[in-house]
Amino acid sequence: MINVLSSPGSGKTTTILGTNERLRDKAGLRCAVIEGDIASDVDAITMKEAGMPAIQINTGGLCHLEGNMIMEAVDAFDQAVGLENIDVIFIENVGNLVCPVDFDLGENLSIMILSVPEGDDKPLKYPLMFTVCDCLIVNKIDVLPYFDFDFDAMCERAKKLNPNIEIIPISAKTGEGVEKWADWLRAQVKAWKGE
Repeated sequence: MINVLSSPGSGKTTTILGTNERLRDKAGLRCAVIEGDIASDVDAITMKEAGMPAIQINTGGLCHLEGNMIMEAVDAFDQAVGLENIDVIFIENVGNLVCPVDFDLGENLSIMILSVPEGDDKPLKYPLMFTVCDCLIVNKIDVLPYFDFDFDAMCERAKKLNPNIEIIPISAKTGEGVEKWADWLRAQVKAWKGE
């Protein structure tokens, strides 16, 4: 289970969709997604239309998901498709850089998506988020020339908080870097399975 954390609009849904395609097509891994939102089921519908089993959790105002919500969603996957038919479950957490960090969802990995338009100062403003994540995906690098975003400074700040964090620049829209991210994730899944 992969807990995907970020601000609203960072590109979680597009990144998960691109990752699913690569994991499915190159490694034969079957993915599903738990969609966490305060309201609506827009992202869950998008995932289902792309062929991914998806379960929507509406928090009704909570700024995070909680373990009992995830347990119910996993049970629903088990009843709908059977957990033996799922290799990876993405948890698309509520878009927020503060609240979700404090809640253990039983995930195997936590990743954060930071988009270029958000700015390179996020490690300074939200240090705990960077401290707990295994991987930092820097999304929307295709617009890097149009923003005052110092990639090297951001990496240095993130590594100071978490020397082991993997940092992978991507553009979920164009596909640039997504293969490298999917390769990293495939290696994590193989290690978890003991292969």
